[in-house]
Amino acid sequence: MKKRLAPFILLLTVATFIILLFYPEQVYSKARAIEKTYFSESPKDSTIKLVAVGDIMMGTNFPSSSHLPPQGSKLLQPLEQQLRSADITFGNLEGTVLNAGGEVKKCSNPSKCYAFRQPEYFVDQLKDAGFDFLSLANNHMGDFGNTGRTNTQQVLKKKGLHYAGLESCPWDTMTKNGIKYGFTAFAPNSGCLRINDYSKAQEIVRKLNAMCDIVIVSFHGGAEGSSKTHITKKTEIFLGENRGNVYEFARKVIDAGADVVLGHGPHVTRAIDYYKGRFITYSMGNFCTYSRFNLRGISGMAPLFELNLAKDGQFISGKIVSTKQLGEGGPVPDPEMGALKQIRTLCKQDLPELKVQIDDSGVFRFN
Repeated sequence: MKKRLAPFILLLTVATFIILLFYPEQVYSKARAIEKTYFSESPKDSTIKLVAVGDIMMGTNFPSSSHLPPQGSKLLQPLEQQLRSADITFGNLEGTVLNAGGEVKKCSNPSKCYAFRQPEYFVDQLKDAGFDFLSLANNHMGDFGNTGRTNTQQVLKKKGLHYAGLESCPWDTMTKNGIKYGFTAFAPNSGCLRINDYSKAQEIVRKLNAMCDIVIVSFHGGAEGSSKTHITKKTEIFLGENRGNVYEFARKVIDAGADVVLGHGPHVTRAIDYYKGRFITYSMGNFCTYSRFNLRGISGMAPLFELNLAKDGQFISGKIVSTKQLGEGGPVPDPEMGALKQIRTLCKQDLPELKVQIDDSGVFRFN
């Protein structure tokens, strides 16, 4: 009997070796699926909490230090409890980290030049507030040339923060509490991974999906300003620049394996969306933007999203925490829940087919 089985065992061994050699990603993904099915923990333990916010620019020392908050200010403190409550916390770092110098972008009027150079001590505040992943894919990361980009990455790495979105740092991963997260980011700007290059975007997402449990994709796209709250489902052109079709982009990366898509760029709140069981936000507005930003009306309101995900990235439920910025800026809770009301209205107007329930406390689910 053993002699009869020997050729079969040999054949099975060779077949297994070939499969592992030529299809490692598929084997890994299948093993992950089996692990999640048969070795899952209790519902509470198997839920991941992700907190996400929009643009962060905590003050700039260019063109002068008058655009910095008073010494000792902690702009994030009013929302630290929510930011630190998550397994993973995300934000868009809208500008370089650099104490001085750099190759400032050309401006016809330096006094009106929106070039952001955030002092390095701000990174300690981001770390203390609980941030894990920061997007560097945006139109201000190149404000001080390669010096600014390089120093930003060096300081973030030194402080233990993860980042992605530039050609020099296209993606990153981290493991926390046994879950491996992958992160990448896109924008229409020079030096960034391009939001319009769907082939490259899907290639990166597939790579992350093969090695990670949850894949987070960020984009900086869409037209800017208080009149640009709506999703057009078309390519958006702003000041002559192609800012991408954010609706299409989100679906392309989810098709490739993304679990969460986090949008920013318009500097106002936009609608949320749901596709193949995954969460999308098209713009999270100005979260912590001190000075040099228009914070009037809806431009000063922003959501903080608390997302509950299954270990495979499937969306379970979420909560919109409404924030606002007063005076020169810095987020505080908004008792009038302006961002929540905006999202409710925009979902009905832009995505009438979307079946979403948002209660008065901000808790939402998709049917």
